[in-house]
Parts: sequence; structure tokens; C-alpha cells
Amino acid sequence: MKELVLLLCIMDIIFIIFFFVLGTIIGSFLNVLVLRLNTGESVVASRSRCFSCGHALYAGDLIPLVSFFLQRGRCRYCKSVFSWQYPVGEFLTGLVFLLIAVKFGGEYISATAHYTSSIIYYALIFSLLIAISLYDFRHKIIPNEFVYPFIVISFFAPIINTLGLTLSSVLPHFLSGLGGFLFFGSLWFFSGGRWMGFGDAKLALGMGFLLGPTMTTLAILLAFWTGTLVMVPLLFSKRFGMKAEIPFAPFLIAGTLISWFGGEYIILYFLS
Repeated sequence: MKELVLLLCIMDIIFIIFFFVLGTIIGSFLNVLVLRLNTGESVVASRSRCFSCGHALYAGDLIPLVSFFLQRGRCRYCKSVFSWQYPVGEFLTGLVFLLIAVKFGGEYISATAHYTSSIIYYALIFSLLIAISLYDFRHKIIPNEFVYPFIVISFFAPIINTLGLTLSSVLPHFLSGLGGFLFFGSLWFFSGGRWMGFGDAKLALGMGFLLGPTMTTLAILLAFWTGTLVMVPLLFSKRFGMKAEIPFAPFLIAGTLISWFGGEYIILYFLS
């Protein structure tokens, strides 16, 4: 019996490590998507290269996380500095995949189609969210190429969760998405786009579909709290100032991830 328990623990650890490594690989691909979107450069056909010297990067240069730190964040050929977006995107995606594995940990042993589809579904959803966050942070805009698939796929979240299509399971998620869209859409409309971008309204629509009423409310509150803590010092700093353009999507997405992974514990803590 002890040997079986030990074997299951080892399998769990291997399962979690596998998902972290897989996440870093997906994160590397997301970095490519973010950098090449709307540039006319193919994501698949074009080889990775240094943007400074144009030298093609080979397999040893592209190991997620490892290559960046072994090369001290510089190109091996021209010594130009690489963006920290590369390791950050890879690590965040790996961490999110690891947390998905922990959340569904142990269930994979039963090899049920439901848990397998759930893992794939949420890995896809959160990969899109990370790509949106990275792109908005870099370009200060939420691309339709990422947010529209997120909206469509997130609409099926209550169906994935309940293994069926019922009005009682879908309607609350639909209404929370509509409410989030109208809230941020109103901020965008009445401010003429100065307070909030319309992309944030589209993102909130998908958040509502994904999370439902309670967790969507929590995610938005977390986004505003964390956003305020970060933005206020930046707005009064000499480097950025009051005219600084700070993307809000990363805060909404951070709130979404926190709410999905641990929202129940946060709510129970404040209610206790």
C-alpha cells in the first residue's frame, strides 16, 4: 500500500513538472505570436532571429528560460540585450500550466474525457489571456486576433464545468459577461477613451463568460486595487508622469487568474 501511495505521489510530481515545462514552451510560442502579430511576418515559416543583428537563432538559443539566463539575456552573436518579455512570458505560462495541473491533480489517473478536456480547455483560455496581457503591455492595445477567440471560447466555460447545456448554468455567466462589457463600455464611451479602452470592454465580456457573476466582480475589484497600487506611484514619478499610458488589461487578467484559481478562498477569508 505504501509503495502504491509513493508511486502515485511520484506520478503527481512528474505530471506537474511536465505541465510547467510544457507551459514554458507554449509561453515561448506566445512571445513569437506577440512579436510578429500584424508585422506581416509568418509565425510558422520564419525562423527565430535576433532583431538587432538578424542572425538566425538555433535550438540551443531557444530553450525556454534556460537559454536566456545562460546567455545573460544577450544575443550570443552580437551581444545585444534581449527583452525581459521572453523569460517573463515563458515563466508566467509555465506557472499557470503548473497551477492547472495542481488544480486537476490526481484526476488524470482516471483518464476521464471530462478532466482531459477541462485541462486542455483552460490551458487554451489562459494562453490567450497571457498573450493579450503581453501584447497590451508592449503595444498598449488589445488585439482582436486574441480577444475575439477568447470571448468565443470562454462562452463554453459553464458547459465545460457542468457537463451540459442548461439555462441555469449558462444564463448567470452570460449576464455577468454582458454586465462587465456594459460597465467598461460605459467608461470608454463617456470618457471618450481616456479612462478605458474599448478593448477592455471586450475583454470583460469574455471574463464574465468564463467566471460567472461572483468571480467576475472579484476579478474586477482585484484589477482596480492592484492597478491603483501600481499606477499611482508611476503617475507621480518623474519618469512617467501624469500623461503616462498604462495598460489595464494585465491587471484585469491578473484578477481573472487569481479569481479562478483562488477566488473561493479569498471570499471565505473576508466573510469569516
